Amino acid sequence: MTRLPSATKGNEPRTSSVVGSTEQTVRAAPLVESVGRGLATRKVIGGVLTIALPLALWFAPLPLAINSRHALAVASFMIIAWITEVLPHALTGLAGCYLFWVLKIVDFEAAFSGFADQTPWFLFGAALIGMMASKSGLARRLAYLVILRVGAGYSRLLLGLIFSSLLLTLLVPSGIACVVIMAAVAVGLMEVFGLSRGSRVGRGIFVTLTYTAGIFDKMVIAGASSILGRGLIQKMTGIEVYWSQWLMAFLPCVLATVVVIWRLVLWLYPPEKEAVQGSVEFLRDSLEKMGAWTSMEKRSLLLMSLAIALWATDLIHHIPPAVIGIGVGLLAGVPGLGILELEDLKRLNYLPVFFTATAISMGEVLLRTNALNSMTTVLFAWMRPWVTNVFSLALVPYWTAFVYHMFLGNEISMLATSLPPLMNFAKTAGIHPLPLGLLWAFAAGGKIFVYQSGVMVTGYSYGYFEAKDLLRVGFCLTVVESIVLLFIVPFYWPFIGIR
Repeated sequence: MTRLPSATKGNEPRTSSVVGSTEQTVRAAPLVESVGRGLATRKVIGGVLTIALPLALWFAPLPLAINSRHALAVASFMIIAWITEVLPHALTGLAGCYLFWVLKIVDFEAAFSGFADQTPWFLFGAALIGMMASKSGLARRLAYLVILRVGAGYSRLLLGLIFSSLLLTLLVPSGIACVVIMAAVAVGLMEVFGLSRGSRVGRGIFVTLTYTAGIFDKMVIAGASSILGRGLIQKMTGIEVYWSQWLMAFLPCVLATVVVIWRLVLWLYPPEKEAVQGSVEFLRDSLEKMGAWTSMEKRSLLLMSLAIALWATDLIHHIPPAVIGIGVGLLAGVPGLGILELEDLKRLNYLPVFFTATAISMGEVLLRTNALNSMTTVLFAWMRPWVTNVFSLALVPYWTAFVYHMFLGNEISMLATSLPPLMNFAKTAGIHPLPLGLLWAFAAGGKIFVYQSGVMVTGYSYGYFEAKDLLRVGFCLTVVESIVLLFIVPFYWPFIGIR
């Protein structure tokens, strides 16, 4: 079973299993410890607020219908608990849905309506596909092959890692899993190069694989946040958002990110040696150790190619992404194919599926009780005078979401708590909700601090780069993405039908 690297007290190293039986020694990062202390304080404050604020809203003499006020009270409990992480996100969501029902704010069907939505099951199907890629060894083999094809030398090696990260985003719907898989390759390369933690090559490689794992899954409907974002946009607006449409919308951002992060990291972290030697031999040796393509890898590649092909052509056949994801995932469990077994399904993490379902349920309850209008006024009324044309539409929501994300250490929570009122704001302000929703969901990828994502914490915990490295690279890329959006939203998106 895969275990992620974690920090320990002081500077004592901890050995953790990274992928399969690969053992890596990970130093405890000081910032990870400070993040842990910050989270503890936030949980204490959150524990008080999750009780006090909902009670205050429940009994407050607000000019709202009783049902709306009570819905806001329960929703405030969920939102504060998600922000402060007092409880696991899925448990908070289930508790909130239960309260909606047991307090007779809405009926059972409405309180748990998110479980009947396609979005959480799309995430479930994607998780099955990701498990298939990891278990079969296909993900690591493809990473080796891509890097080897790009060539030797620090510059080409870095570009190969970026392309591998992009490819893994399509195969493994988890940024943390992508970091762990790529880190296993990168640590081996560091040993071959004879470079220690703190070297420019190590900092450049690890900050690259960490940041790309956290941003590529916003440009493709592949990770939990983009799947949730798509689901909330569809649920709140009734607009069908296709997998291929999302990919086409952010394809210029994909290309810009690949080029910019490649050149930026080469500039910020030039190699200690003119040419890094031994990478080709290491990659070839690693592939030789894996042996010839196994039948499981071939079957996994066939099934994943089928899924990607169907997702990429959904504008033609209109098969929902959830149907494709679950269908391919279930095929992987058919005994004749022999990829996923019962034990694999037992190890699958179902909590993100539950959390996604409860987040959608909350939005539906707020909509049915008309409480969403009040939330919209509080959160987004100030934005109305600033969004006056298509250019301000490309800038204001993006940077607003960027700042909002700084206060929430979890991008899923950020989207779950803000997208429903944002979509309602779009309706009341006369703004088309689709481009606004796409911009907001994409902005979840912009990060400059380690605490903002579990992906960042995971990459940082390997000890190869410092917090200031993520700040520099993250801020530069965030600015670049904003500039790209300034061009594609007014000119490119209308061309592909997003207005």
